[in-house]
Amino acid sequence: MFASMRSRKRWKPASLDSPAMDRQDEAPDEASLAGIFRRARELTVWVVGDIMLDEYAIGDVARISPEAPIPVVRVQRLEDRLGGAANVARQVATLGARVSLAGLVGGDAAGDRVVELCKDSGIDGRALRHVARRPTTRKLRGLARNQQLVRLDWEDTTPCPVEEAEAIIERLQQGPGPDVIILSDYAKGVITPGLVERLRAIAASAGACIAVDPKQRDFSAYRGARVVTPNVHELERAAGRVFDPDDTASIAACAQSLALEVGAEALVVTRGGRGMLVTPAHGPHHAISARGRSLFDPTGAGDTVVAVLATMLAAGATLVEAATIANAAAGIAVSRIGAVSVTPDEIVRFMRGERTHKVMGTGELAAAVDRWRLAGKRIVLTNGCFDLLHAGHLSLLHQAAQHGDVLIVAINSDASVRRLKGPERPLVSERERAAMLAALDCVDAVTVFVEDTPAELLQAVRPDVLVKGQDYRAEQVVGRDLVESSGGCVVLVPLVPGKSTTALIDQIMQHGGNGGN
Repeated sequence: MFASMRSRKRWKPASLDSPAMDRQDEAPDEASLAGIFRRARELTVWVVGDIMLDEYAIGDVARISPEAPIPVVRVQRLEDRLGGAANVARQVATLGARVSLAGLVGGDAAGDRVVELCKDSGIDGRALRHVARRPTTRKLRGLARNQQLVRLDWEDTTPCPVEEAEAIIERLQQGPGPDVIILSDYAKGVITPGLVERLRAIAASAGACIAVDPKQRDFSAYRGARVVTPNVHELERAAGRVFDPDDTASIAACAQSLALEVGAEALVVTRGGRGMLVTPAHGPHHAISARGRSLFDPTGAGDTVVAVLATMLAAGATLVEAATIANAAAGIAVSRIGAVSVTPDEIVRFMRGERTHKVMGTGELAAAVDRWRLAGKRIVLTNGCFDLLHAGHLSLLHQAAQHGDVLIVAINSDASVRRLKGPERPLVSERERAAMLAALDCVDAVTVFVEDTPAELLQAVRPDVLVKGQDYRAEQVVGRDLVESSGGCVVLVPLVPGKSTTALIDQIMQHGGNGGN
């Protein structure tokens, strides 16, 4: 079965004559979801596969090269991220599980950088093997204006030597035994038949399942895996045929046939903007729709899926529950530039509803700002109590949004409002104020600060534009010096006359005093 022996419940396949399922997602309720994530923190996960260093050169384009008809990118910043199997491991670590990463890196600066990033991410790298004669796999992407302009690759796809595979196994076994093993195959040479055979024997002995993100054309290379997560293109290559992307029945039938052929209990087929298709070897398929966000950057989406799916299964989720959670995580990941990891809190909020993902803590907001800047976005921030949301607030927010690409609204906590406005305020709790602001299309993020001023928050975010109403003078705006010293600016926007929370409260009190209903 998918789940380990310590799991809450096991997945039971339906009978072969059950009708195919193409229905709504079967997401766990919040209590069940919390239990799954809690158990995930007790797991040990081995991630074995092709390790990469993803490098990004981010800048802007203002002209075409005189040497060739290509854009000239004026590089403004460089960024390194874990890629391939290392990105899978980072996602598992972000879910809170203990994770060991195994694979090959070169005896070069890129290999050293991978090791450093693994340490920063809380990944056990004891089974990382430095091979002097083999370069670390690198992918350098040039980005400008939210677009990839070029990608440069360095790689050696020679099969992993037997002695290195043995050393990987030996190092893995020096740590805790696995609850689940994830094979992240990018066809760069690490996933060999001998290594798979050794890992299959270890998994059987430990009562662990194996999950595979495949790249090889012949899925029989993964025989013994419990679940395989191809995308549609990978499924087409394995099947030797091309599908109509909307022909769910044909895709499901082929996936089920392949699952039976290789002895897997299920294939979970990722379909981009069409979501996922869960196809057990025995039983009906289940279509899960894509949720919430339009596709922006698919880099690393398969990593997110296999990492979350395998960890959730080992934590006791059913197959469909695990796939639904993984689908939500992928929906978040593809809305961001580059390979990223998604937190349990983000997944929970995303599954509650499309809007609530906008409400963020300071740390999460700072990480989101980094991603937006990586995508070349101009960050705008405005702050206030926003008690009793009214037309004046809406006017300010819509004006603020016009000064950049991303609008962050920072609101005073309930305690902060009481200190500033008196014990009778706020009339609306911080949670409700945040939810209402997050429901506005012009708002991209909402955060709550507990201090009397947003000075500490501004230090963490450093927006490009700080917006306040014209009832302030520029020298009165908290954070003006910080924003301007970072190259940003303060903008004062006109207010709607007579529209304020205090005026609204006075009107309500007056109306009540006159005996109105």
